[in-house]
This record gives sequence, structure tokens and C-alpha cells, in this order.
Amino acid sequence: MNMFRFKSIQSNIAAAFAVLILLTAVFMGVISYQLSAVAVRDTAKDFTGELVKQVNANIQSYVTNMENISLLVLSHRPVREYLSADAENDGSISEFFRTIMISRKDIASISAFGYEGQRFVSDRNDARLNPNVHATDQPWFREARAAEGRTVVSPPHVQPVFDDEYRWVVSLSREIRSADNTRGLGVLLVDLNFSVINDIVSQIELGKRGYVFIVNDEGSIVYHPQQQLIYSSLKTEAIDKVLSVQSGTFISDEAGQRKMYTVQDSEIGWKIVGVSYADELIGNRREMKLSFAALGVFSLFAAILLSVLLSRNLSKPIHQLHEHMKEVEKGNFNIQVPVDRTKEIGRLARTFNLMVFQIRELMGQVVKEQEFKRKSELNALQAQINPHFLYNTLDSIIWMAEEKKSDEVVLMTSALARLFRASLSKGKELVSIRTEIEHITNYLTIQKMRYRDKLDFQLEVDPAILSYVTLKVTLQPLVENAIYHGIKNKYGTGTIRISGEKYGDSILLHVADNGVGMDAGTLERLLAPARGGGYREGKGVGMTNVHERIRLYFGHEYGLTVASEPDIGTTVTVTIPLLLPEEAARKEAADGWQEGER
Repeated sequence: MNMFRFKSIQSNIAAAFAVLILLTAVFMGVISYQLSAVAVRDTAKDFTGELVKQVNANIQSYVTNMENISLLVLSHRPVREYLSADAENDGSISEFFRTIMISRKDIASISAFGYEGQRFVSDRNDARLNPNVHATDQPWFREARAAEGRTVVSPPHVQPVFDDEYRWVVSLSREIRSADNTRGLGVLLVDLNFSVINDIVSQIELGKRGYVFIVNDEGSIVYHPQQQLIYSSLKTEAIDKVLSVQSGTFISDEAGQRKMYTVQDSEIGWKIVGVSYADELIGNRREMKLSFAALGVFSLFAAILLSVLLSRNLSKPIHQLHEHMKEVEKGNFNIQVPVDRTKEIGRLARTFNLMVFQIRELMGQVVKEQEFKRKSELNALQAQINPHFLYNTLDSIIWMAEEKKSDEVVLMTSALARLFRASLSKGKELVSIRTEIEHITNYLTIQKMRYRDKLDFQLEVDPAILSYVTLKVTLQPLVENAIYHGIKNKYGTGTIRISGEKYGDSILLHVADNGVGMDAGTLERLLAPARGGGYREGKGVGMTNVHERIRLYFGHEYGLTVASEPDIGTTVTVTIPLLLPEEAARKEAADGWQEGER
């Protein structure tokens, strides 16, 4: 059709219709000439022969496919090992059989039987053998063993070897031999639904009364459309003459009726026989003119149908472009319209793809800028140093110096120095949990010296998690909140307990206090960001900062959870992933590269 491709769709459709009409006229003329030139009987003979050949080819193709399936089983080593008693059936063989049957609805069952009678495996785990029937006595078993690896196809029969099952099947059996082909191990049985043979043959029509039937090389009927009449001897066929003819045609007079038998040999030992009645052939000759008319109408409808299909194919790219536009309207920009070879539609598709690409790039750029802005904001919050804490700590040092408490001055000053040194961590965002615990220990040491008997703390961290990493300065804001909003307002001594353990693929760090606690409303608002994307001022800013930092670095499945009851206390749980130092180094290097790109 390349020679009829024009620049516009209208031209293509017009050319297509012209070609279809021309082809229809030519087709009708050729068929009419052939029908007029060939004798009715020869035409019927050839037609019947071709149909019979086609049936034979379909059956042979079907059996060949089944043989290929049997080869899959024969080459499956676990099957040979199981039948040779070298291995036990762990269910994988049945699973392998079921896998074969998934795409083959025409297979009733696949089974393998050992020669010793003790080994049996089927596609069904619950398959049970009939205790009154022995597989080794069945004709398909004996014939497969005698064939020594060749395929044996049985006539249709009722399969009795399975308990409470009596299916009408055609059995394909084959001997399973050892890997070195020196001995037989058992027999493979593939039961085929007899309805498949029926579907292949029953659709063939030879005039009003003609039909196709199948016999095997022993003269037994494999298929006949009037099989019940054959078994009850109410109808007979020229079986002896059929068996004596390899492939050909003969006329037989039976009960005053002349029937033409067209015989075709099959490679599996079956004979495909087409039967036509002679009186119908003469009638067909007189009806030839009507056949021409019917053929012409059929050709016309075929031309119309092809025209509709062709026009639909031409309009398909437009509908495809419309569907992609709908996806863009829904916000899906990860699409690309295939560029059609028609010039108008191709140019439109290329323009649409360019537009979607540019929109996607602009949206990605906006997302990156917002993410960078968000991370910069969080880094700025992290870098803040509570001036009140620094002022109060220095004031306490001055007071202890005036009181000549040099040991306390040295202890608090050293703790403060270690605290700020741990906060810096050489510019790294991720530090080991051991470093974070040392940092919070120094912080609590300073606070305990300031508050004296008002504050006490406990550390119960599993040593197994100390080598993993976390975000630096994660615990200090949580402990600071516990002191200023929980314990400071409590009567008597308050205790802060810091614990940590591994939980599945995560690490849980807990900061618990026995302070004044909080009500449900305060708890609900605690980790919620302020409107406008910023952070609330005052209470909870440190916790919100920690929560957002964890979610930004590790994902939204991590972060803080808070449990609290008034006058009982508050527990804040930090959930972070299991992350080793080398993984942390790669992550920070990647983050640094992304920031450099920005």
C-alpha cells in the first residue's frame, strides 16, 4: 500500500476504497471462471480431498504439539530421578506438570507411572489411582512400553485408572527412558480431551449429508458423527475398503446410495475419511448459478468489511492521541505518543510529545527547587543553637567558679566542649548512634548539674545498634522538650529514660519522661507542620524539625511517634532504618553531588 499513500487522510481512504472495489471485482471474476471451467464431480472430489488433508494436518499438528509437550517431560531430570527411585517427589514434578497445562485447556491430565508400580506422579496433588484397575494392564501402557520411546496414540476410550473418574479421552503415551537411553523407567501418560478431536472434525461440512470420520489401522472407529448408530449396527461404513486404500478416492454403493470416500493416511496410524453423496454432487451442478450470486454477495460484504477495518486503522492514531491527551489532563506526563507515518498525524504527535516533555522538565525543575529550599530550611533549623541553654550553662559555670567549685567547673566545661564538638561532626549529616548517645549524655550531664536533684536520667541502649548511623542532633531536641515542657513543671524529681533497640529492619530510639504529659489535642498538633509550609514558633519546633529531617532523609515511613498521658509522662519514639557507616557515606556523597548540581 506504500504506492497509494498520499499526504492527507481523505486521499488514503479514497484510494483504499478504490483498491478494495477493484480487488473484489477481480476476485469474483476469477472464482466464477474457475467454477465454470471445472467439472462438478472433480471439484467436489478435490474439495473433499483438501478438506480431509486439512483435517489430517490439523490432527497431525495437534498430535505433534502433544509430542513436543511429552518431550518436555521426558527431558525433565526430576521425573527420571523420581521414576528411577533416585529421588522423592517434593511436589516440584506436579507443579511442572501444572505449568505445562496452564496454557493447554485440551489436556485432561499428565501422569507418569513407574514400571515397578510403586512410583506415580500426576499434575494433581490429590490424584488417587483406582484400586481395582492397574495401569500396567492398560493397552496404552503396554503399547508404550513395547514402542521403546516412540509415541503411541490410542483410540478414544474411557480412562479408568483414576479413582472416581471416568473421562472420555484420547491417550498419548510414551516410554520414559534413562538419561543414557539404556533402560526404561516408566510410561508418560497425557490424556487429551476427546472434545478436541470432535471440534476439529465436526465443523467440516460436505454438502447437506456429507461428513468426515476417522478409523485407526485396526479398523476401530476413532470418530464418527453418528457413532452411536455405528455401535448399535444401525449404520455401516465400508471399513474394509477404507483400510485397503492408502490415500485416494473410491465410490461405494451402499443400500442403493452411491457414496464417494476420500481417504487420507495419517502419520499416527489413523485414516481420515471424507464421505460425499453422489446425488448431492449433481444437485450442486444445477445450483451453480445461485452459488455465483451468493459468492458475489459474500465478496461485496467482504469488501465493505475490509473498507471499515482499513478506515478504522487509519483513524486509530487520532484516537490514540486523544487518549494520551486525556492522560495528560489527569496529570500523567510520563507518556509518549507513537509517531504515525501519516504526515499530518505524525507532525501533531511530535508536537504533542515535545510539549509534554517540556512540561515534565519544568515540573521536575520546580520539584527539585522546592526540595532544595526545604532541605536548606531544615539545615538552618538544625544549625540553630538555643541561646537560653548556652546562657544558662555559662551562668552556671560562672556561679560554680565563684563558689570555688573547680571540679564542677571542669566537668561542666568539658561536657559543654564535647557537646559542641559532637554537634559539628566534621560537617557530616549522618553520625553513628554511639556518637549520638555520647552527645546526649554530655547534654544530660550539663542539665543534671544545672537542675541538681530536680533531674535524673537513665541510658539503656542495646550495644548491638551503636555501630549503625542516624541523623546528628536527633535526641537533643526531644530531651530538651522533655525537660522544659515535662519535668520542669513537675513536682519532685523527674527522670528521663533513653533506650534503643533493633526492631525488624528498623531501629527504635525512645525518649521517655515521667513529667506532666499532655492532652490529646496538644498531642495531635505536636508534629503537624504549620500552614504555609513553615514551622510553628514555640513549643514543639525541635520535635517537628527532627520529624521532618528524618522523613526527608529516610522516607515517609520513618520519623517520630508520640504517646503521652496527663500527669503520667510522655514517650517519643524515633524510627530510623538500619544503615551502616559505609552506606551512610555513599548516601551523603550522593546528596552532596545533587546539591552541587543545583
